[in-house]
Amino acid sequence: MKFSVPLMACLTLLAAAAPVFAQSAADSGFLLTATAKDFGAYFPSYLANGYFSTMTTVRGSEPAMAYMVAFMDYTQDDISRPAAIPGWSEIDYDPGTGWMNSTRLDPKIFADYAQTLNMHDATLTTGYRFTYGSKATDVKITTFVSQADPHLAATRITLTPKFDGKVRLSFPFRLWSGHQPRFPIAHLTGDQMIDAVIASGQNLNDKPVPTPDRAPVWYPGHTRVTDDGGDAQQRTLWLDGRAVDGPGMAEAAAIELPRGLKIESVALEKTSDKLSLDVVADVRKGTSYTFTKYIAVSRQDWGGNAQADLALATQARSTGFDKLLARHVAAWHALWKSDIVVDHDEAVQRALHSDLYYILSNSTVGTAWAMGACALTPNYADHVFWDSDSWVFPALLLLHPERAKSIVMFRYRTMQGARERAAQYGVKGLMYPWESDPEKGIDVTPHFAYGVYREIHVNADIAIAQWQYYLATGDLDWLKRYGWPVIEGIATFWQSRVTYDKAKDRYEILHVTSPDEAYDDVPNDTFTNAAAAKALRIATKAAALVGARPDPKWAEIASKMYIPFDEKDQRHYDFDPSVPHDKITWMGSSLAWLMYPNLDLAMSPEVRRNDFDFQLQELKTHGDDPNEMMMVMLTVGAAELGDARAAGYWIHRNLIGFLKPPFNVRSETADNNAGYILATSAGFVQGFLYGLSGLRIDDKGLDQEYAPVLPPGWQSVTLKNVSFRGKRFDITLSRDADGKVGLTRREP
Repeated sequence: MKFSVPLMACLTLLAAAAPVFAQSAADSGFLLTATAKDFGAYFPSYLANGYFSTMTTVRGSEPAMAYMVAFMDYTQDDISRPAAIPGWSEIDYDPGTGWMNSTRLDPKIFADYAQTLNMHDATLTTGYRFTYGSKATDVKITTFVSQADPHLAATRITLTPKFDGKVRLSFPFRLWSGHQPRFPIAHLTGDQMIDAVIASGQNLNDKPVPTPDRAPVWYPGHTRVTDDGGDAQQRTLWLDGRAVDGPGMAEAAAIELPRGLKIESVALEKTSDKLSLDVVADVRKGTSYTFTKYIAVSRQDWGGNAQADLALATQARSTGFDKLLARHVAAWHALWKSDIVVDHDEAVQRALHSDLYYILSNSTVGTAWAMGACALTPNYADHVFWDSDSWVFPALLLLHPERAKSIVMFRYRTMQGARERAAQYGVKGLMYPWESDPEKGIDVTPHFAYGVYREIHVNADIAIAQWQYYLATGDLDWLKRYGWPVIEGIATFWQSRVTYDKAKDRYEILHVTSPDEAYDDVPNDTFTNAAAAKALRIATKAAALVGARPDPKWAEIASKMYIPFDEKDQRHYDFDPSVPHDKITWMGSSLAWLMYPNLDLAMSPEVRRNDFDFQLQELKTHGDDPNEMMMVMLTVGAAELGDARAAGYWIHRNLIGFLKPPFNVRSETADNNAGYILATSAGFVQGFLYGLSGLRIDDKGLDQEYAPVLPPGWQSVTLKNVSFRGKRFDITLSRDADGKVGLTRREP
């Protein structure tokens, strides 16, 4: 069912009072809690603010890997990798019987254990009674990476000993050694890489949670510390470092000791593994002692050196933990004013909040840094794929357009690399890589994935995102200065890349890799051709707006683009029927991609149904371990067909196996642990923003393109504080007394 009137012009304004949403984090599905039962299956989450991160650890105090936005290691012969920065969140404690972080994880030793990721506040709080030998201590640890003060983070530990005596504490920067072996992945074929991994005593097999099963390939890069120091009297640490052949960085820490603590000594410790302040003190039974580690972090082109960070860290200590935390929490609460609220489905609500939490934790404002495929982690080497433009960007665009902007600005910033790559492949305009380095924008696709250099639909995906940003914001000045050069360069690329078949009077695109990537050299992939045609139409429209002269070939190519279609079965082909469609792949078919909101290929309801049914059949017969993107595609496709039951099924199917405990970290498939996939988190969110709602961002505005649907048993879904062309409003899908689903808009 189609509607042609823009939502902004037609949705009914609610006269009734606004619905009341639960205010507490617990009631709103914002809390994820680990218990001692998770000791053996703890898949780490992370705390981050878009600029830097730290991974979570079971005890809340162990050495934890940390990463920084676009901070890359460029070791020769390897692909670029995110360099792990010195671990900053670690605190260790020894009551006289042994160091807590080295003691085995045992529910008897760590009694009454609970660790909570509060996504509403973006804090990690861990508590337990640590008992080792004859001594027990109640421990509570809180860590956050500030959303309000983006260079700052803090960890606070409160110890309540059940004894009198001497204790030791350590407040280190953990200095990581470089990963060995470093594989020459820039040159290895897939088979050579597998052999190298096996020779190193590792493998790429699926592994049980919580082991990352692609760690042998997606290992972190290295940061070399170039200068470091500290002051025991001032209780500070600092260091300068540099990623291998990459940018510089700095860290500093200021330690706050509790008043009234009897301190025996504070000493600076420097080894090849850590830079630390070590404290020896006397404690009294039943007295609580709170220690705080204030952190400041910076990188080249974002902040200063270690001495500048030292000033920030010491100022943070003067400000105090409670005030810094309050600012951080207030900033997150402001972000959560834009939310998706589901009535009476706690599992789905919690998944939505965890997905939004991970997206927001990795987005920035006012930058030109895109997000890596797997957030601030080493998975997929932090490279930028189409995930950034087609998956994450639309999920942010209606809720947080100021954060979506950084993604489209990244493509403007990296135009020169795309221009050079086009020349390398003998085409014109801008040819963006399948995998872009997040710092330089250059092609960093591993050699073993060489076939995907033909997965050129990324160039259309980028143009579509640029146009969507303009449509959603109405910012013509932005379009003229930033969006148009990208859109024009991509149109020029497609014009030079197509082939004209004179006999059939049509344009074709040969030698491409399908989104179903096992088909890595096919003619006329349907998704690629349709996306290219859309990018060319966009260029013609954009030219008129910015006062440029469009090349008339753009419209001609778009109108005559070959879209492979089976007239007999009234459905699309995946690609030219001259190529057999017979491989076992993750997704079975890519026809569901034609229904995805950013493309939304026009077709009749009959063809849409036939495409969808073919996709389901191929998923059964030619699909193997379908990835999470497919679950999202099927949700959207079912919603477009008005099939509420199927949409609900695929939403719930998306929760099975993909969310790794205890903190809902999404993995790419249910059976492998290549986790932290932002595209799938964003895709799940898109299933609500554009799937259930039927909304599309198009030339008509925020358009009601499809009838809204609600899964059986659901009463409402509210898209809170949606932003479109400078206005904000709530959109609610709800059932009336007869069970019919409608959309309403209310000014907040």
